Amino acid sequence: MARTPSTQRLPLGQVVPDFLLPDPAGNLFQLADLARNQVTVLMFACNHCPYVVHIRDAFGRVAKEYQAKGVSFIAINSNDADQYPDDAPARMPAFAKAGGWNFPYLVDASQQVAKVWHAACTPDLFVLDATGKLAYAGQFDASRPGNGEPVDGRDLRAALDALLKQSAIPFPQKPSLGCNIKWRPGNEPS
Repeated sequence: MARTPSTQRLPLGQVVPDFLLPDPAGNLFQLADLARNQVTVLMFACNHCPYVVHIRDAFGRVAKEYQAKGVSFIAINSNDADQYPDDAPARMPAFAKAGGWNFPYLVDASQQVAKVWHAACTPDLFVLDATGKLAYAGQFDASRPGNGEPVDGRDLRAALDALLKQSAIPFPQKPSLGCNIKWRPGNEPS
């Protein structure tokens, strides 16, 4: 694994690019429908990354808590499943279920969504305000595999609480850190 920070970001305050992606069963989901007039969390994830595995269950608990407050959650797997078969679409539902994820976990087989969103690692988190503008692009919390920090979603929670109260998100927004997205050969972003 290549420890990668997510430092090249979409500008905060920008309307984010829409997408139409399938889940592993082939059902199509469009961001515009999933994020309609509500705060939305989008995480680039995968099944095999130790950073994602480290926060998977806590992310599921945070999602459940904030879905009850009207926040929408989405996860996207953009990894090359040919090179990393653990990330294959057929394995995504079991991974999501084990983490308590009751939200769409989508497949970005072309890797185009990851490119236009400037996603660099897994996990890579983006939070949209109710108008569809990027309000937060940062870490879940300061925990990393083996560092002893609590896996509580502190940074994501602070951003969501601020948005729900219609107040400013605390700064600085610390970038996500995780495994690099596994690009198909020749498909790496320039």
